[in-house]
Amino acid sequence: MMDGMRKIERDTAASDIKIQARSVQVFYGDTHAIKDVSVDILDKTVTAFIGPSGCGKSTFLRCLNRMNDTIDIARVQGDIHIDGDDIYDPSIDPVQLRAKVGMVFQKPNPFPKSIYDNIAYGPRIHGLARTKAELDEIVERSLRRGAIWDEVKDRLHEPGTGLSGGQQQRLCIARAVATEPEVLLMDEPCSALDPIATAQVEDLIDELRRNYSVVIVTHSMQQAARVSQKTAFFHLGNLVEYRETGQIFTNPEDARTESYITGRIG
Repeated sequence: MMDGMRKIERDTAASDIKIQARSVQVFYGDTHAIKDVSVDILDKTVTAFIGPSGCGKSTFLRCLNRMNDTIDIARVQGDIHIDGDDIYDPSIDPVQLRAKVGMVFQKPNPFPKSIYDNIAYGPRIHGLARTKAELDEIVERSLRRGAIWDEVKDRLHEPGTGLSGGQQQRLCIARAVATEPEVLLMDEPCSALDPIATAQVEDLIDELRRNYSVVIVTHSMQQAARVSQKTAFFHLGNLVEYRETGQIFTNPEDARTESYITGRIG
């Protein structure tokens, strides 16, 4: 894997790298869930993490905004830098980190508040608006980025939980971008959605990469092929292969990758 990492570093200008992970290990108690993962994740790019269930892709994703900190038995080793800053440095506030590294989960989870307050929650906490007018502007901008403004602009004070599943997920994406993050993590964001809602979210992901580094965990290889430019294949806690998405699916270097994409493992 390290030979591959050296190749990635030669091929990629340092200015394009948003997240740099080196020798990352994750343990849940005695279980070794992530084994010596090193990877560079690019800015303004959609990177897909694929692999069988239990392979470590979601565990590694949660390392990138320190969500594993919330699990008592989890232990993370190695180095992860975003824009050159060590996100596990003791001086880093995880709450501030999660404003910079937004996250969207598998199941839409709007707060039991109005559509407006779902979006306004983060900016209020982080002091991003000094006036009601500024907050109104952030809410509208975020809902537009979430591709849902036109559907909800006349019902901002109705509960977010009253929206359809696909609308709720786009609301959650809008909520995640309201704090002006630089990285957006998505953990199987379409697995609870119907095909039409999935297509809408995939279109949105393609739009979002203009402004963000997007990292998506997906169980759907077809989705990875549609939305991502880079793909990382995980297997049994190892990062097996990380390349251009087209190369992963048409010309994989590792036999395990080929076995997975042809359906022989997974």
